Amino acid sequence: MNSPQRIAIIGAGHVGAAAAYALMLRGLVGEIVLIDSDPALAEAEAADLADANAMARPVRIWAGSYEDAAGAQIAVLAAGAATHQSQSRLSVASASAEIVGGCVSRLAGAGFAGILLVAANPVDLMSLIAFRQAGLPAARVIGTGTLLDSRRLAQRLADRLDVDPRSIDCHVLGEHGDSEVAAFSTARVGGLTLEAFAAPAPMTDHQALADRVRKDGYRIIAGKGSTSWGIATAIVRICEAILRDERAVLPVSTLLTGQFGIDGLYLSLPCVLGASGVERVLEPPLTRRETMDLQASATALRNALPLVGVAKAS
Repeated sequence: MNSPQRIAIIGAGHVGAAAAYALMLRGLVGEIVLIDSDPALAEAEAADLADANAMARPVRIWAGSYEDAAGAQIAVLAAGAATHQSQSRLSVASASAEIVGGCVSRLAGAGFAGILLVAANPVDLMSLIAFRQAGLPAARVIGTGTLLDSRRLAQRLADRLDVDPRSIDCHVLGEHGDSEVAAFSTARVGGLTLEAFAAPAPMTDHQALADRVRKDGYRIIAGKGSTSWGIATAIVRICEAILRDERAVLPVSTLLTGQFGIDGLYLSLPCVLGASGVERVLEPPLTRRETMDLQASATALRNALPLVGVAKAS
């Protein structure tokens, strides 16, 4: 008899608990194990989720250990330093690196051989740290990247164009942070460019929309102290694409190996996701300005490498 599929969530704070709840409601796996440096928190969240689960789809939910995580198909790393108010994600890089490094070391020591999904901020740098310590192929260490940013952009465009956001294909690329790049040139609505769909009154406020998307996370944190539901849903979407071997194209953070002249860094490009993780990294046709902005985003991340104890390569 086959064992039920299992997802381990490391970090039972706002993001980890929300991700566990969303996974439970989706009924994607048969087992969810919560792991936290504060065992009492993990126990309490697991018990609360189990109460909710009594009215949802059958899922075994418990607070466990890294040894439990070793048997998971996916481990979601949601432990890291939190940002406050207007703090940038890069500002907590050093503190997050220490937490992430310790978690990944323990996960690797327990024999984990599944797919590691990193949701800790700054997610691109934390994904690189995780990759270097996990002992896994790069394709199996994935950051949540700009999936949430991309869907935020789709929602903003949908509000302007009066269509369902699911009908809009658009991508935010690069860093999940202040240097991210909204690739408007690649956006499509029913196969049409934004200009063609919006005609005869073309949109002229691309920069304002991009700035709004870039600042959305800060606005949420200012109001409620953290973000949780949006990123939790992004986590579930990525897990779904992997566990169902969908070969879905999603913008996630992955190790680049020369795309757009960028090498040795994690940042977001559209990726084909399936059972083995990132199966292909796509290079959409960008404008010259978008390409320059993407390379500038990579430079911002490269310049931040010393913050996490990684030498800045040329």
